[in-house]
Amino acid sequence: MGERMQTSSAIPLLRIFSETKAKEFYIDFLGFSVDWEHRFEKNFPLYLQARRGDLVVHLTEHHGDATPGSTIFVPVIGVGELHAELTAKNYGYSKPSIQYTGWGQVLEVIDPFCNRIRFCELSGD
Repeated sequence: MGERMQTSSAIPLLRIFSETKAKEFYIDFLGFSVDWEHRFEKNFPLYLQARRGDLVVHLTEHHGDATPGSTIFVPVIGVGELHAELTAKNYGYSKPSIQYTGWGQVLEVIDPFCNRIRFCELSGD
């Protein structure tokens, strides 16, 4: 029998249009760190990997890599703590709140490029 394919977590690609605005939102506001950055040459589009805990995203200025206005769903534990952390930063372009649903608590943030990240703490049954 042949080798079995193994998978790991998916890494979402999010389209960005400004390195400055992307870093202000993802690094300064959301608390991600940059693992690495890549450009084919100076003055070429940026492609970078950012991480916060186990959440990894790729931010890309490359046309065709991703569609602006995408949504990613991120299961979390401690959505209340995340809300308090983000609120304390007093970021001028986002004042997220927690929405209480029948299946969990959702804190949604929208980046400067209309991408949505839904941090959700699922309710126990």
